[in-house]
Amino acid sequence: MKLFIKDHQLLIGFQVGQFGLIILILWLDGYRDFQTLFYAIFLGFFLFSCYLVYCYMTRRAFYKRLEKPMESLDESLQKTEQIPIAEALEKLLKSQYRIYERRIGETEAQKEEHMTFIDRWVHQMKTPLSVIELTAQDLDEPESSNIREETERIKTGLSTVLYMARLRTIEEDFRIKPVALEDLIQEVNRENKRFFIRNEVYPKLETERAGISVETDQKWLMFIITQLIQNAVKYSAGISRQMEISLYERDGSAIFEVTDSGVGIPEEDQKRIFSAFYTGENGRKYRESTGMGLFLVKEVADYLGHGIEMESTVGKGTTFRILFSPAQNITTM
Repeated sequence: MKLFIKDHQLLIGFQVGQFGLIILILWLDGYRDFQTLFYAIFLGFFLFSCYLVYCYMTRRAFYKRLEKPMESLDESLQKTEQIPIAEALEKLLKSQYRIYERRIGETEAQKEEHMTFIDRWVHQMKTPLSVIELTAQDLDEPESSNIREETERIKTGLSTVLYMARLRTIEEDFRIKPVALEDLIQEVNRENKRFFIRNEVYPKLETERAGISVETDQKWLMFIITQLIQNAVKYSAGISRQMEISLYERDGSAIFEVTDSGVGIPEEDQKRIFSAFYTGENGRKYRESTGMGLFLVKEVADYLGHGIEMESTVGKGTTFRILFSPAQNITTM
């Protein structure tokens, strides 16, 4: 109704002005038969009101459609009354919809091509890195260790790039199955053995009970655990020689917890640590930080339906927890 009035407010104003002008002309001309004059004005307003009511009733659905926001693109193809302005709008929306579909298709094709390129490029880069590592084994120390340390950093960066690219199609990459958390953590620790030795920070695994298993995607969960453990090691180096990894249950949920005794996260940074490219105060001190690790952890955890908690005190350390709901915790089933 409001849109209809706004659309016709100029016509209404013009009509009121026209009636007022007629009354003024008749008054100046000396016409004093007010009964006839008011009857004529009333009749004119009545007919004009009938016209407005007719216009509103015949176009009511059209105006309601314009006032109501669309909740989906398909609503732009809905038909209303067969009036010229409604038909013109429908043709415009259909042409716009076709353009939008074409652009979306082009964008999706470009994204798929880009993702394929990134995936192939990352795998191609792993081959020369492996060759460099093998070559470094024949060198004397400390050159050999330095080269392998740098290649490990490159591998970590390439892995982050690959997971970032795959995050866009993570729904198609899920494979939910039972995963034994202790076995998965042991595998992560084995793969990061040299990383622990280089930083002189070593993991200590504590389990409340053996055989805690959850329903999840093993590959993506391994990525989450790796990121959290590597962060704990990186921000503990030179401060503490040990970090704790715990597995336990709480209110039916399975909990993976990693605790370090490192630098801690400043309070002003804690609300933004899961934002993309946000490095915070610690990121500026540790130049290797990209600000993408915790962002990916949060995104993947949300897709998997796992909760994530964080507690941190500057100078005392940080604790991260991954929460597997009672429905995902198959240990007690």
